[in-house]
Amino acid sequence: MAYQIYENNFNDKNITLVGISSRGFEIAKLLKLQLEEISNLKVNLFELTIDKVSPAAENIKIEPLLVKLKGSVVIVDDVLNTGRTLIYAALPFLNIKIEKIQIAVLVDRNHKKFPVFADYKGIELNTTFQEHVSVELNKKKQFEVYLQ
Repeated sequence: MAYQIYENNFNDKNITLVGISSRGFEIAKLLKLQLEEISNLKVNLFELTIDKVSPAAENIKIEPLLVKLKGSVVIVDDVLNTGRTLIYAALPFLNIKIEKIQIAVLVDRNHKKFPVFADYKGIELNTTFQEHVSVELNKKKQFEVYLQ
């Protein structure tokens, strides 16, 4: 995923990764390390906290606080299911003049209810609504995906 992000943003000098707490932020941290290793991009990292069960604009928190962002923003999460969380996660960036907003997810489940599509995905799974996808970080800093 890091190579894909770099290929689509190689003309930029800056890129901002915004990881949705908690697993999305862990994925964003790993992407940051890989991007810094393979490119000369200045990679900014932010953590976005949102209530995934009942997202609302007033409940979104970003650490550190947004200052003058430049370049592209990549919002990172573990699983893209209906798109609700990711569409709310994009709200803080709609009032800031940035180049583009992109989405990176480890797993895309294809159950879209909102117009959100992943620009970068680790894996695409066709699942039923009754199935649950969980993502865990193991001791070797590798992600494991389980379908239940």
